[in-house]
Amino acid sequence: MRLILMGPPGAGKGTQARHVADHFGIPAISTGDIFRANVSAGTELGVEAQRYMDAGEYVPDEITNRMVRNRIDEADAEPGFLLDGYPRTLAQVEELDGMIRHTGHALDAAVVLTVDPEELVQRLLQRARTEGRADDTEDVIRRRQQVYREQTEPLIDVYRERKVLVEVDGMGSVDAVTERIFAALDDVPQS
Repeated sequence: MRLILMGPPGAGKGTQARHVADHFGIPAISTGDIFRANVSAGTELGVEAQRYMDAGEYVPDEITNRMVRNRIDEADAEPGFLLDGYPRTLAQVEELDGMIRHTGHALDAAVVLTVDPEELVQRLLQRARTEGRADDTEDVIRRRQQVYREQTEPLIDVYRERKVLVEVDGMGSVDAVTERIFAALDDVPQS
């Protein structure tokens, strides 16, 4: 199964990605985790990514595309993968299409979690308090929401037109959302 998990920041993608990936026996590939790992290790990529992350902006496509391509080429992603946080732009959709085509497969589904925007802000502020995430200030959170609306929301229509979009209500308990995702994916044919 080759999946994309989409939704605005705070929609629960990271949490749901782990459950869905475990269910299908595929790796959950999170660009956010890759960026944070590079930042904490102080790599050149991490230093560059940190500048964009601190401002609530997306890391440039060139860097992100290279990281994703390398990751989905690893052996554990051969049977499939779940991408969390990628693609985020129309240009990245084209890059991903080429990456998947190169493997001889197709994208099975793009799952989008829908959540009330004000609920998202409150979730992220709570996460900032409990996890000590300095990058989650209210101004940065609201900027991330705006960037999502401008750059990533248009991807929903692309995947809807391709008939691979699966919309799931992201409100409620983690378990309830997970069950809705599994139910929605039951009808998706695998490539």
